[in-house]
Amino acid sequence: MYTFTPSGVCAKQILFSITDGKIHNLQFVGGCPGSLTAITRLLEGQEVETVISTLAGLPCGKKNTSCPDQLALVLRDITDGNGDKHKQGPGLGQVIRSLNPFG
Repeated sequence: MYTFTPSGVCAKQILFSITDGKIHNLQFVGGCPGSLTAITRLLEGQEVETVISTLAGLPCGKKNTSCPDQLALVLRDITDGNGDKHKQGPGLGQVIRSLNPFG
């Protein structure tokens, strides 16, 4: 599982896995729920290179970047060999559950 803290957008975190060059389990924490949920569903199982070429450079309003652009940015960083800095341990949900004294 990879985790990335985007910059200049509403989403606070992007989490995903890559298996056999395809994106899986994509989640955006924060941001526009409807649009980002649609994006996660549309991108499930898509080739990483296709996702990068489709989403790179997309602005959001007057911003020079967007949540999809930030995803493309981290995917490009990973394909360029810098994936280790984005790897994480347990998923966010597992961390939250482990901190819940009632659960």
